Amino acid sequence: MAKTTKPTATGKPAAPAKKEPEVRFKIAADNRRARHEYSIIEVFEAGIALVGTEVKSIRQGKANLSDAFAKVEAGEMWLYSCHISPYDHGNRNNHDPIRKRKLLLHQRQISKIKALMQEKGLTLVPLKLYFKGNWAKVDLALARGKQLYDKRADIAKKDTKRQIDRVMKESLR
Repeated sequence: MAKTTKPTATGKPAAPAKKEPEVRFKIAADNRRARHEYSIIEVFEAGIALVGTEVKSIRQGKANLSDAFAKVEAGEMWLYSCHISPYDHGNRNNHDPIRKRKLLLHQRQISKIKALMQEKGLTLVPLKLYFKGNWAKVDLALARGKQLYDKRADIAKKDTKRQIDRVMKESLR
């Protein structure tokens, strides 16, 4: 069935609405341990300033966020301990794997994060590093560390949910 368009005031048919370009996400690194170790309060998306060989290395999937954290210094946000392996085909100008990297956020976002971090026990942890279109992005989580009993409670909840789902699936057969 063909879609018809209503004529405009001039009598000509209206142009069809332009389609928005599809933005693709490619996850390069994921910090799965962070969701286990911390209670996530709020998540922020930040751009990351990289040099050329870092981008190529991340596209190869050679980034590690397991020990990474972010801090606010002099009104700027920085990512520390994010290991990005040197590019295989790089030359002597290859990047330092564990250098601090600038995160790109609006100033009001940085001041909001800084105010929230003043609260006791909160930290900034990167959850994932990904490409949104051609731009490298980092999901930063404002998080509070979990105690051992919190982790055990989460594991118990997951187990009971898994058992309930298994029973429900069997009962539908």
